[in-house]
Amino acid sequence: MSNIPAELRYAESHEWARRESDGAVTVGISDHAQKALGDVVFVELTQIGKVFEAGDPVGVVESVKAATDIYAPLGGEVIAVNEELSDSPELLNDEPYDAWIFRLKPSNAREFEGLLDASGYKAAIGE
Repeated sequence: MSNIPAELRYAESHEWARRESDGAVTVGISDHAQKALGDVVFVELTQIGKVFEAGDPVGVVESVKAATDIYAPLGGEVIAVNEELSDSPELLNDEPYDAWIFRLKPSNAREFEGLLDASGYKAAIGE
């Protein structure tokens, strides 16, 4: 069983999203995703200032098994990336809900509400 915190929202593409007090949204990959990937060996981070629509590929996570795109769970402008992942990509395996990948300023905050809650994500991944 995957760890699926109730306070987060989820995309069917396995990203989690957390709304911050300043309105920004922090994004990472779920525990389910990191388990499926196996040992993460590289994270390709996007650039601050880039603007994405919901569902756009934002970066890449490479593991010993595969490389997979990271998608924007909602549209907006990237305002921060987790540079720590450049030197320590394994943090995504160790602490998937602390090792965020990027933060964005949403272009439409209501898109956040359209993401899956914990029970919806559990159903989507068959748990």
